[in-house]
Amino acid sequence: MPMIRPSQEADMPAITAIYQHHVLTGTGTFEIEPPSLTDMTARRSDVLGKGLPYLVMEENSRIMGFAYCNWFKPRPAYRFSAEDSVYMDATAHGQGWGRALLCELCRSAELVGVRKLIAVIGDSTNKASIGVHRSVGFTPVGVINSCGWKFNRWLDIVMMEKTLGAGSSNSPE
Repeated sequence: MPMIRPSQEADMPAITAIYQHHVLTGTGTFEIEPPSLTDMTARRSDVLGKGLPYLVMEENSRIMGFAYCNWFKPRPAYRFSAEDSVYMDATAHGQGWGRALLCELCRSAELVGVRKLIAVIGDSTNKASIGVHRSVGFTPVGVINSCGWKFNRWLDIVMMEKTLGAGSSNSPE
């Protein structure tokens, strides 16, 4: 079984390559142009600078996937709600590794005080991402129809949520 651990700067070339593949071939992200290694490194630094988790899954010294969360919105009232992102290497699909990585992200996010994780899933036909989120307890919130244009077609986004820890049952402060 692969190991899940906090990401390191040395992981960034592999993380960038995994994400570039998804940008160029998939609809799970609505980015059109793959970000550079410099851009991806800056994004990771931003996440870590906020005290949020940025994880990788490694097998035999190879990065097989990565996951992180970032604040859902920048305004202070959202400071207990984060949006998750999970991307797997093309060779890692269908092995349950994405589920394991998302489970660990949920645990890590809860440890730093996140009370709500929000999935904004690109493409309503993205059964793999919808399924992995459902399998770890995310519930559907809704679909925003035709809000993205990629690969010469309109794409929906699927919104899902998962309550972490005490959720909204008490004051977080």
